[in-house]
Amino acid sequence: MDAPAPTISPDAIREAAARLEGVVLKTPCLAAPRLSQLTGANVFVKYENMQPTASFKERGAYNKLVSLTAEERAGGVIAMSAGNHAQAVAYHSARLGISSVIVMPERTPFVKVAATEGHGARVVLAGETIAESAIACAEIASAEGRLLIHPYDDPRIVTGQGTIGFEMLAEVPGLDTIVVPIGGGGLIAGIATAAKSVKPEVEIIGVEAALFPSCHAALRGEVGKCGGSTIAEGIAVKTIGKVTLPIIAELVEDVILVDEPTLEWAVNAYLTLQKTMAEGAGAAGLAAMLAQPERFRGRNVGLVLCGGNIDPRIAASIMVRELTRAGRIISIESDYPDEPGLLARITSAIGGAGGNILEVTHNRLALTHLARETSIRLTIETRDDAHAERIVEAVRAAGLTVRLSEHVEGRF
Repeated sequence: MDAPAPTISPDAIREAAARLEGVVLKTPCLAAPRLSQLTGANVFVKYENMQPTASFKERGAYNKLVSLTAEERAGGVIAMSAGNHAQAVAYHSARLGISSVIVMPERTPFVKVAATEGHGARVVLAGETIAESAIACAEIASAEGRLLIHPYDDPRIVTGQGTIGFEMLAEVPGLDTIVVPIGGGGLIAGIATAAKSVKPEVEIIGVEAALFPSCHAALRGEVGKCGGSTIAEGIAVKTIGKVTLPIIAELVEDVILVDEPTLEWAVNAYLTLQKTMAEGAGAAGLAAMLAQPERFRGRNVGLVLCGGNIDPRIAASIMVRELTRAGRIISIESDYPDEPGLLARITSAIGGAGGNILEVTHNRLALTHLARETSIRLTIETRDDAHAERIVEAVRAAGLTVRLSEHVEGRF
């Protein structure tokens, strides 16, 4: 049998830190001037995306796996995970010579599935959510006699994650606030336990995707309405942990909900301002600051960038979408007489105003215009709103009508 589970205490977290020494990277916690300028706070980022599997999950996974008996190791382990816990369990299981099976939701990004398989685990895709994956996980565990490595509802997992709290305050003792993403609650429960033992006055703020407000609701005695497509799939958890909820209720000051556009904004800010990769869950802390800047203004804020395993296609899409939101990419369209030289007039006007045409769509078949007309839509790269306005006026000055796309209408 597994050794008796430790209580989740500062001493247990210190013991976990000793086990992790030389095995798991002590990631840096560094000042982020550009994020500070963006948010109005003094921001420090804990770069857990620098771990070999690009997430904090390695801490808890190793702390749990290294505690197993010889019999348990021989029987193998199993875990359900949206990706980061999966990779951590697979990675450290391989290092310790333990067979591993990982059950992942069917919609898990391919990059996470491939990475998990790359560490030698057998991956089973089952269910739409972690809760549904857990059912398949239990069935396989029973049939094969494998030990479940739970992603958050296990004291050894929580104490492993909590080592981050000690590291952050050791490197930046002046932190006033630590902002932590919440899925099942293992990360924030561990960090809060460690951080409050060192600095009782430090404020711990949790963050959830608004589509999955399980902890936010549970703290109010409610059942959260969870579901929907979120880029923060790493924290898309419908049920907060039984082990973690009491700790959160005692030690965490508040839980902030963030919507999808703000999560996208935060991912893009990490990419473009910090030049570092953050998945949706990893960017949730920054998203909370962007959503409620007045709450953090002037304070020394530590952000836990808990993971960087984002699908490259999603990252690329977010960057383009943010350019669109910022007016750096606009679309203009209209119906024109289908005659020679028309497209040249439009493109010349745009080029003369310094616009860069990214795409042209020329549609003669749509029934929304007359038979001798054509619908033309152009996607254009601009420098800012003022430049976009000059481009539109240049097209109009050439005697051509312009319809602005929905995201542009009203900007100028």
